[in-house]
Amino acid sequence: MISRIEKLWADFHNWPESWKGLPEDVPYGEGLIEIYKPFIKELLPRYNYNTVNRHLNNLWLLGGELIRAINMDPEDREKTPMELLLDNIDQTGGPYCRHLDSEEQMRAYEATCRKLYKFLMARKPSERGYR
Repeated sequence: MISRIEKLWADFHNWPESWKGLPEDVPYGEGLIEIYKPFIKELLPRYNYNTVNRHLNNLWLLGGELIRAINMDPEDREKTPMELLLDNIDQTGGPYCRHLDSEEQMRAYEATCRKLYKFLMARKPSERGYR
């Protein structure tokens, strides 16, 4: 029987397809997945299922907002996934997410963005994942 964590991890690889507005969004989304992987691998042994699930849900929302950004602004599509990500997250949080209904959801999303940013900044540029 597959564990709940393994199921979360399996679903993770379907995200680029779920984000796409255009066919060319899928490879861009796959680039975001490559950046997210080391971060998620670090979360898995450190947090319980509910916490990991919350962070994964927020990363999915972040990815959707980033794919939306490349479709709204052609200049953003010229950036690498890492450049776009680092242009949109920092120590204060991430981009506005139009899918959040409450202040509590917004705080959780912002916390995930901050945690991802801190994780990426703690690594050498060559270790940050997809360029």
